Amino acid sequence: MSPTASGAGTAFSIAIPVLLLAGILAVLGDQSGLVRIPRITAAAEIGPELVTIASRAYTYRPSGEFLSGRASMDAPLVEVTAPQSLDIMKFEVRAADYARCVADKACERADPRRRGKGDVPVTGVSFDDAAAYASWLSARTGDNWRLPTIAEWTFAAGSKAADVALGLVPDAGDPAARWLASYERESTLGDGALAAPSPLGSFGVNEFGVADLAGPVWEWTASCGGRTTLSPSGDLLSHLDSCGVHYLEGRHRAQMSNFVRDAIGGGCSAGTPPDNLGFRLVRD
Repeated sequence: MSPTASGAGTAFSIAIPVLLLAGILAVLGDQSGLVRIPRITAAAEIGPELVTIASRAYTYRPSGEFLSGRASMDAPLVEVTAPQSLDIMKFEVRAADYARCVADKACERADPRRRGKGDVPVTGVSFDDAAAYASWLSARTGDNWRLPTIAEWTFAAGSKAADVALGLVPDAGDPAARWLASYERESTLGDGALAAPSPLGSFGVNEFGVADLAGPVWEWTASCGGRTTLSPSGDLLSHLDSCGVHYLEGRHRAQMSNFVRDAIGGGCSAGTPPDNLGFRLVRD
């Protein structure tokens, strides 16, 4: 063996324990917090595309039933002058992404009545399912994900948000008039809605870049059901939350029990039921 070859072999044999030692020290340093090793995680794979909604003044009508005395009335219009900016998913949560949560045993399997074809949003999910997915995504990405409130959803939807006001004078003697008007309005808003979920992006974007707000998927929000009673002058007399029920937004607003996955099968308190139940999240 030549001196050169012998030297190379000696150097190689010494390099192995040196590399092992370096690896051990790096691991110990990482565990102690003295050295941080860059990690490749799945966060980049599952991190959804976001749209940031810049602060602007807007109005919305809060969720729940509103009474003037004993008569049902439209929810009052609330003006928000300087909201914080909002990071919201551009698209509804994908069926494929939700399936990852199911594979991790952190979510229950979705139960869509109509599955659609292609890269479609997940449907057939309850409020509880959406909350479980938000917790799973938060743990996987290190960010805080949650469902938007009615106010936040309206803020992001912009011109695509439907005004839920009926414009009727409160009349305790004719409660059916409001129910019939609501049913007729919601039926009209639902006309032309495709029953099956379509691929993401099929219904375009609004002025802020948020997609599919007018599609056949209604989106769970964090806003509870409830009842608010106002005086004739508009002063608050009483308020009661009912958080076993949450609201969905879409072509029209709907309330649903937290466990319901298919609105056609029951659970919608009034009006025409949504076609499909899905969701998108906001990031704090």
